[in-house]
Amino acid sequence: MTQDSSHRVVVIVDENSNPFELGCATEVFGLRRPELGRELYDFALCSPEPRTLMRDGFFTLSGVAGLEAADAADTLIVPNRPDIEVPRRPEVLAAVRRAHARGARLVGFCSGAFTLAEAGVLDGRRATAHWQWADSFRARFPAVRLEEDVLFVDDGDILTAAGSAAALDLGLHVVRRDHGAEVAAAVSRRLVFAVHRDGGQRQFVEHPLPTAPDTTLGPLLEWAREQLATPLTVTGLAVRAAVSPATLHRRFRTQLGTTPLAWLTAERVVLACRLMERGELGSEAVARASGLGTAANLRAQLRRRTGLTPSAYRERFAAGG
Repeated sequence: MTQDSSHRVVVIVDENSNPFELGCATEVFGLRRPELGRELYDFALCSPEPRTLMRDGFFTLSGVAGLEAADAADTLIVPNRPDIEVPRRPEVLAAVRRAHARGARLVGFCSGAFTLAEAGVLDGRRATAHWQWADSFRARFPAVRLEEDVLFVDDGDILTAAGSAAALDLGLHVVRRDHGAEVAAAVSRRLVFAVHRDGGQRQFVEHPLPTAPDTTLGPLLEWAREQLATPLTVTGLAVRAAVSPATLHRRFRTQLGTTPLAWLTAERVVLACRLMERGELGSEAVARASGLGTAANLRAQLRRRTGLTPSAYRERFAAGG
């Protein structure tokens, strides 16, 4: 375990910042976790002003640290104000640059990508932003490699999320990256939020809450999660759902923003991570138990999604490690 409660997460709150993303950061990184028996992060809010008027003047935030707190952050979450054409404060941009220069991790939720780009730390880097601002972002910051139709982008030390709800997806991704899949699952249960949505899923889902009972994927997904060790196929899932493979594919795209095969693979990787964290099985056994088949496929999928080999993942996250 390389991250513990001494890892300091600081959120810069600036004038006109979105309260929702602030709440997401507080929920994921700031709340006490008695069910885990330890705290995951040292969390703080800071602002360049003693009193900060939040988005549309809905309320005023006060009683938080000054901007100097950003200089102690291991992870710095930057302002995400929706007035994207208004230049960010020079002192805020300077704080972001200092954090980047000393190796802190930077996170931008929604319009936070504009803050990062304006600070100059995204040039040549991958990032995402809300789909409705994609054209404006690309026009202003052509040096940034914008990926506009994904939930979030993990580019190592700089991470960006698309819309408001994607802030929770990215927050849980960070917890999973820092503390492993088991802890991330516990935090998501506390939030009553989906345990895992891969960053590559689409931002815009046509019907996120399907109204017709016979079209919901919920029962199928729950069943599939219990069968991950078996040789599930898209055709098999379609048979279980009593639809054609083409219809199943369309429902996954419409309701989840991904494909059945991509969803299955992501779920299997999460299961493999949880099994490795428990430290009870070798790589071949983990691959079989998670449905990934072989140690070679486990290694390839794990590296693609976490950047770690199985042995490195065990060393970092296994119980007692």
